[in-house]
Amino acid sequence: MKYIIENDFPFEQIDPIAEIESYRKEINRPIYHIHKWWAKRLGSVFRSIVSGALTEGQWKDFYEYQKYTGKVVLDPFMGSGTTLGEAAKLGASIIGCDVNPVSTFLVTQAMASVNINELKKEFKSIERDVKEEILSYYTTMVPGASKSTPALYYFWVKVVATPEGEEIPLFSSYVFSKNAYASKKPDSQIWCPSCESIIVEKYNSTDIKCPCCSHNFNPQNGPAKGTKIVDSRGNEYKIKELVSSKECPPKHKLYAIMALNEAGEKVYIKPTQYDYDLFNKTRERFSLIKGDLPLPTMKVRAGYNTNQARGYNYNNWCDFFNERQLLCLGLLLQRILKIKDKVIRDHFVCLFSGTLEFNNLFCSFKGEGTGAVRHMFSNHILKPERTPLENSVWGTPGKSSGTFSTLFESRLIKAKTYLDEPFEVFIENNGVKCFSKKVVCSDPIRVNPTQSWETFKNASQGALILNADSSSLPIPDSSVDAVITDPPYFDFVHYSELSDFFYAWLSNALSGEYEYLNRKDSSHENEVQDRDNESFTRKICTIFKECNRVLKEDGLLCFSYHHSTIDGWMAIYDSVTKAGFDIVAAHPVKAEMSVASPKSAAKDPINLDAILVCKKEVNPPKIENPQDEIFSRFSDYVERFNVVERNLSSGDRFVIACSQAITVASCLRMDRESTIDLVKWSVEICVQNKKISLK
Repeated sequence: MKYIIENDFPFEQIDPIAEIESYRKEINRPIYHIHKWWAKRLGSVFRSIVSGALTEGQWKDFYEYQKYTGKVVLDPFMGSGTTLGEAAKLGASIIGCDVNPVSTFLVTQAMASVNINELKKEFKSIERDVKEEILSYYTTMVPGASKSTPALYYFWVKVVATPEGEEIPLFSSYVFSKNAYASKKPDSQIWCPSCESIIVEKYNSTDIKCPCCSHNFNPQNGPAKGTKIVDSRGNEYKIKELVSSKECPPKHKLYAIMALNEAGEKVYIKPTQYDYDLFNKTRERFSLIKGDLPLPTMKVRAGYNTNQARGYNYNNWCDFFNERQLLCLGLLLQRILKIKDKVIRDHFVCLFSGTLEFNNLFCSFKGEGTGAVRHMFSNHILKPERTPLENSVWGTPGKSSGTFSTLFESRLIKAKTYLDEPFEVFIENNGVKCFSKKVVCSDPIRVNPTQSWETFKNASQGALILNADSSSLPIPDSSVDAVITDPPYFDFVHYSELSDFFYAWLSNALSGEYEYLNRKDSSHENEVQDRDNESFTRKICTIFKECNRVLKEDGLLCFSYHHSTIDGWMAIYDSVTKAGFDIVAAHPVKAEMSVASPKSAAKDPINLDAILVCKKEVNPPKIENPQDEIFSRFSDYVERFNVVERNLSSGDRFVIACSQAITVASCLRMDRESTIDLVKWSVEICVQNKKISLK
């Protein structure tokens, strides 16, 4: 039996759809954005992979109604659940597994059917119980106002003290707010370092006079110069040394507030005694009740993604929040945990956990004309923010972003609505301009959650969501029709070091309910997060061997992959072939985001994934000349991209060349050294355009 993805993949039709999806993934595929996860893949691409891996004959139209009842699709690295959602939309039963407990929790909520009216009813109940108190801690007095009004955002700056006792704010620039399209809307908000007033001037001004104190200064030059700070006498100090000399995170100074005036308009104001008194009142309240609140108690473990935060003395996950945030988040979670219906409760715990990434001291201000809050994971490392932005935990609908009330509508309700109407993005072209609209071409997603293989096999469109090591799956041999996944990439992000941020709260809240949330942190001894080739290959190979065991004899293992180094490609080649698979095809397709090695990121971004199609060892096709075969396949793909006017970077060409080389090497059952030579030859010929011969 041969499935259509073994022969071809219609990326010319899929890429434009994927491109539109990628612009607003949280809107076009809300089911996978119910909570933060990393390296989420494009649903339209995986819909096509699922279809191609389960269909014989000809490719179906992307929008054609398809139903694969009785088919079982496994994803051993389920992450945010993209494979599972797309397979479920196509009527298949789904098995998802991940060692990370945060992944397991969020995918369980994403796939669960729940009455939307019941969610809205419970939200109103939570609102009645805690909204007023939480919002009372986020008010301010706008100059000239007769009463207090909502404070939307508090602007803080880290402060360090020199050995001489001078306290210096870590401003690299005194321009703290400008429009995302500053050239069109050049007015910005500037903090005066002399009198601390808020000044409105052009964002690129270099010489201004404060209208309040007549101080002349260049707002582009703050005291922080890269990794150093300059004091009032011109002395330089290394910021890290000043910070590490203390035993706690740096102090913070409140320097500005974005508030609503009595007319409901956004204004920037200088903090007054009202704001300092309110914060002190909040701290006092927190001190009284913190022992009763479900707050994180976990320490931040050392790691590549956490060491920078630890260097600033963020040693506990609770250190990532100020007292007002801890108080309001604690009150909110405390109320959520009182919900009696466990399904409803867990949805709100998931929403709460997702709110955390926008409400902590590692967030920053994105500017006017865009979503205001830059979440804490905009860098893949936990980078201490020198000028953090404090959001309002509950929020003001229509005015706030990244708050509990706004995310309830934009994340949770949209994700649950998508289950009822799982739409696709449809592109129309009127000859002048392309338009997109939503079309529904799948049945509602109605999977039946199960806890074991025994209940799963007897369920109608079952869903088995596991928190486990995928190298040892609790399912029988030859029970899965297709394995479709997106494995971790060699030398990329260590997810569990970052997911601990959420796990610290989830574990404290639900460890008594779920065994997978009752461990010291979100890491696992067998998680595939290794930076060395040998460990990565060994762990991935072990999981692929297990996939080989559970996969039916004619089933396919399909996964997306890209890497900017030959070592990265050899790691995945070794993993697949040692697990007993042949790579029978490799198809380029749009990646979720551009990637590249840091040195080449600017000039050689990688915008493509390779879909590697693997089958249990078969009689491979005969290839007389591997070099000719690779160059022919490479040229065919490049020509197809040229026809649709898709420009390829050298990074894209690298992906195509490497993926075709390992496919040919697999067919020829080459040894490792010969494969490396073939991959190098492919890169030199196809990417670098060198004319050499392969021995």
